[in-house]
Amino acid sequence: MSFDVALILQSLPQILEGVGLTVQLHLISLAAGTLLAVGLALLRISPNPALSWPALVYIYVFRGTPMLVQVAIVYYGLAQFEMVRNSPLWPTLREPFWCAIIAFTLNVTAYTAEILRGGIQGVDRGLLEAGKSLGLSAWHRFTRITIPIAMRLSIPAYGNEMISLLKGTALASMITMYDVTGVARTIVSRTFAPYEIFISAALVYLALTWVIQQGVKFAERYFNRHLRK
Repeated sequence: MSFDVALILQSLPQILEGVGLTVQLHLISLAAGTLLAVGLALLRISPNPALSWPALVYIYVFRGTPMLVQVAIVYYGLAQFEMVRNSPLWPTLREPFWCAIIAFTLNVTAYTAEILRGGIQGVDRGLLEAGKSLGLSAWHRFTRITIPIAMRLSIPAYGNEMISLLKGTALASMITMYDVTGVARTIVSRTFAPYEIFISAALVYLALTWVIQQGVKFAERYFNRHLRK
């Protein structure tokens, strides 16, 4: 078997057609999951067990099961219930795009909530005591001290989650969606050259990952600008 470099170059433009869908899945899920994760993280650190335990169970379930299983449950499982099929949500839940968004968002929420929890709890208690001694209210201590520091502490792990989600969007191809991986699978079915085609797809994912890494580096420089000489 020979390695066809020309086939890689020929397939790249076709695979790039799936970039738009991949980016849509990534950005929408990331934005929605991050917003939900803020509330979940606050519940997770609550001293009230009635609030913290449900959050802990949610995080445990979605971090402890494969994303592929979660996508399959949302896409194939919900349709098994007549109540769901007769609900106003059915026009949305029967679409692969929104099923993928829901599954990815639920997964991102769990991981990001733990990242934010670690960032919040990593804030030096001495800084909070100093703010209290200056007469800052609990709300001002949270918004002026806790949040900025927690964000700075969370950026590296959050960047890893962004990259992990990007790779996870490839699972959308399992539910008939033509993202980068979905387009690559279609080309493989025509050319019977999986090695070259999936290398082309890998190059596209590497390029998208590089963009994310540059964004994370910029965010780290911005939030750590006070440390520069």
